[in-house]
Amino acid sequence: MRQMKQTLLITSALLATGCATLSDLKSKTTDTTIQTAITQSVTDIPDRWTAAQTQVGDVHIGWIDALGDSILSGLVEDAQNNNRNLQAAALNVQRSWVLARQAGVGLRPNMGLNLGANRQAFLDGPIPDTTAFNWGLQASWEADIWGRIKAGEKAAIANAQSTQADYRFTQHSIAAAVANAYFIGLEAALQAQVAQQTLTTLTDTNRIVNVQYAEGIAMAQDIALSASDLASTRASLIAAEGSYRDAIKALEVLVGRYPAGALKTRTTLPIVPPMPSAGLPSSLLERRPDIIAAERTVAAAFYALDQVKVANLPKLTLTGNTGGSSNQLFDIFDPKNILINIAGSITAPIFDAGFNKLQIEQAGIEQKQAVAAYAQTVLTAFQEVESSLNQMIVVRERAEALREAASQSDRALKIAMIRYEEGETDLLDMLTIQQRVFNAQSALVSAERARLDEWIDLNLALGGHW
Repeated sequence: MRQMKQTLLITSALLATGCATLSDLKSKTTDTTIQTAITQSVTDIPDRWTAAQTQVGDVHIGWIDALGDSILSGLVEDAQNNNRNLQAAALNVQRSWVLARQAGVGLRPNMGLNLGANRQAFLDGPIPDTTAFNWGLQASWEADIWGRIKAGEKAAIANAQSTQADYRFTQHSIAAAVANAYFIGLEAALQAQVAQQTLTTLTDTNRIVNVQYAEGIAMAQDIALSASDLASTRASLIAAEGSYRDAIKALEVLVGRYPAGALKTRTTLPIVPPMPSAGLPSSLLERRPDIIAAERTVAAAFYALDQVKVANLPKLTLTGNTGGSSNQLFDIFDPKNILINIAGSITAPIFDAGFNKLQIEQAGIEQKQAVAAYAQTVLTAFQEVESSLNQMIVVRERAEALREAASQSDRALKIAMIRYEEGETDLLDMLTIQQRVFNAQSALVSAERARLDEWIDLNLALGGHW
């Protein structure tokens, strides 16, 4: 009786200590707690984007199909199914959910069964040989009084949700990467066309110069200048063709194919769609996958802190086992041979050299890191949208200026060619203008591709599904 009283006193003291400690711990994280932390981390969110000419409305869904290029749409779909990095990311999502389920296993009892047999024999002696059979069933369960296991499960679930959101962002990024690689290939093909057209013109010019030289009208210097420009343009053509092959091989790897350079594409760049609606800055927080992933990481950090805060509190474990043993196999299930045992135990650490305190400190720091990382992710997303909105205007106006430059240089070349044939200007002036035409046309092709790149980047930054 005295021993029973001592046990009850010790147990009461442990529970009292645990409850006193619990009152000092804020271990009840809620959605409101998390929302308050992330809201306070990002302030001064504007009501609308500051970039000029921004259209307010729902963010466009299906921005790849909006380009109207069936080949590109098919390549993006192939990449979603076959890209190896994306496959690895998908497996990482599966792994994170398995870990989340593992974290919740502790909330449920676990059971075990054992069967055994033992034969004891003596080589020589009066003691007879014996045989024993036994079986046992064990069960144990930890009562999650303080919510430690539940907090660990919530942290694992939040981490899995973060991983899944990262996977969605990877999907979006792969779609954009395929489009950008596709446009690089098309630009290289168009640059080769520009070089080929220039080469054709210079070949005709070189033929005329050689005829004039044979007739004594042109000088050896003209022959050298014409041949020099012809060789330079041929070098540009070779480089453009090589760039096209490299771009196609890079695109093939993105869609999960061997880089054989066998992929077929269209021969012109798609028309750039109009500026998409950008929505509101505040809605970006609920739509963009990388921001959602960062928010879920914050939630996981809060739950992880909850978990370590109560790790030093007393643990109540209930155990039970039953089993039987007999010299006869069929008697092991006889009630008179079966023993049942039920027990409960409370354990609490007394001294851990400050280890749990350091764990709490570490979890608190990691929580602050997660909140800071979330805030930085949001600011970076805002910057990407604002920059893309601005660059959409810049690249459009630049393309218009380059289109005018190409038109005027081509007009100047036609005039120069007439004047050259009439002997009113020399070959150097005409070749100089010809080079300006080549540069203007090449710059215009690059500018048109840059417009498509910016359009893709803006849609990616806005977080709309491709």
